[in-house]
Amino acid sequence: MTREFALSNARIVAGDEDFLGSLLVRDGRIAAIDRGPAQVAGTIDCEGDVVVPGLVELHTDNLERHVVPRPKVRWHVGSAALAHDAQMVAAGVTTVFDAIACGDVMEGSDRLANLRAMVEAVTNGQAKGYLRADHRLHLRCEVSSANILDLFGGLIDNPLVGPLVGIVSVMDHTPGQRQFVHPEKYRDYFKGKYGFSEAEMAAFTRRQEENAARYSDTHRRAIAAICRERGFRLASHDDATEAHVAEAADLGTHLAEFPTTREAARASRRAGMAVLMGAPNLVRGGSHSGNIAAAELAAEGDLDVLSSDYVPVSLMAAAFLLHKGPLGFPLPAAIATVTRNPAAAAGLDDRGVLAVGKRADMVRVHDADDMPVIRAVWRAGEPVF
Repeated sequence: MTREFALSNARIVAGDEDFLGSLLVRDGRIAAIDRGPAQVAGTIDCEGDVVVPGLVELHTDNLERHVVPRPKVRWHVGSAALAHDAQMVAAGVTTVFDAIACGDVMEGSDRLANLRAMVEAVTNGQAKGYLRADHRLHLRCEVSSANILDLFGGLIDNPLVGPLVGIVSVMDHTPGQRQFVHPEKYRDYFKGKYGFSEAEMAAFTRRQEENAARYSDTHRRAIAAICRERGFRLASHDDATEAHVAEAADLGTHLAEFPTTREAARASRRAGMAVLMGAPNLVRGGSHSGNIAAAELAAEGDLDVLSSDYVPVSLMAAAFLLHKGPLGFPLPAAIATVTRNPAAAAGLDDRGVLAVGKRADMVRVHDADDMPVIRAVWRAGEPVF
């Protein structure tokens, strides 16, 4: 039986333009977009609200925050996945790549202990239809980990897990690398995070330097080769220098996640990579760790994709801030950073835009001046919020 409905009296963001019009949905796809009111039964009056494509999130740590809501507290993983999913759709996200740490700098960490359980929660929830958003996997591979190739291979070779893997990022949280080019920043971060004494911090640093020398380059290249073979989108992480970017480009990287400097961001775009920055960085007015501000890259044309990272509601807020704030992006260009651009970066050509024939992933947003208020969300034409 054909399921059909229409949205009318909406400010529709379609491609590179926005206009007051109507949109017809039939069997989960967009069947028509017109200027002016809809002329079919079952019309929803949007009362002038903005209608945008469903948001596409490429890197969120939000699931992990629900699994471990407090240090040494582990929540029921299936329940955590449901709560995470509900928070994502309430933020307007209809496609989400759950970023799950594969490998860690700390042996025996919560991340490693919960790795398989979190992956299973996503795969089971998706297979059984428990999740309202379309969930994919983004495996964050710590290349300095001794066992990263075994962990990574075990996941992608699993017939239930492998098909959901879409993005793989290679990270190196060792002294002198990426985010920690400056030794004092490395020391301050890990000493604060783990409460190390001076002697413990020195021993930890030595061990990480040894691991980096032994494993990082070999593992980075091996993972990149697997990604090319399997068709996964490869992402770099926290590149800081043009040398980092050159290495990423040599490996066939598609996406530059959170470059820490203007030089790295600019070089990434020259190399054909999409540049992803954190929406919290934009909303807060700068990086919480002292790296380049997302607004600076946006102003210079070196920002392609926004990610909510650790605050789901920041995604829509950041897009509206690009439009209504000092940068004054046209609304379609601002919305593209959270819809069309991430969909393209992930290789998804059936979503991310409101156009005839595309999936009817849609969000109705009320512009409340100081913040966007999400009033309704549809995934493939079905209401999910």
